[in-house]
Amino acid sequence: MNDSKGKLVIISGPSGCGKGTIISQLLKLRPDFTFSVSATTRSPRPGETDGVEYLYITREQFEKMITADGFLEYAEYVGEFYGTPAEPIINGIKDGKTVLLDIEVQGAEQVMKKMPEAISIFIVPPDLVELERRLRGRRTESEKKIAKRIKRAEVELEEKYKYSHIVVNDTVSRAANEILSIID
Repeated sequence: MNDSKGKLVIISGPSGCGKGTIISQLLKLRPDFTFSVSATTRSPRPGETDGVEYLYITREQFEKMITADGFLEYAEYVGEFYGTPAEPIINGIKDGKTVLLDIEVQGAEQVMKKMPEAISIFIVPPDLVELERRLRGRRTESEKKIAKRIKRAEVELEEKYKYSHIVVNDTVSRAANEILSIID
């Protein structure tokens, strides 16, 4: 086991701001980084793999983990549970890894309370026009859903000051390098 202590990095931001792309870039650049996979009680969608997109567990398993204080945060959403298992994060940090956590604002607040030493980073798009362009560029959602995501983004952007760092994702490489500087 490595004696150097790792870090927990919380990454949040509105849908379409590029969190997933930045995290992928960070994982490519730094082999000492790892990604925290959330647990859920929902069934896998076609093409999803257990342990990659989510850890798929039963409601009974999830409830046992809640009772055992096994989550850094969790929530119920449309009848299914979603949560961040604590053990892999704590073990990763003990092993000297930097653990990246992609999480929404309410969950991030819970994690920040439990682990105040975590580095919290809020990713923002250059502006809402660019965010809308990115959401449309995905070509995966209806106009109605895009409008809902933009409205939600406006609300989420008000939460950015709860984070220790705000990073503008104007280009993935620049944003990733800025995050690396923050972490180091």
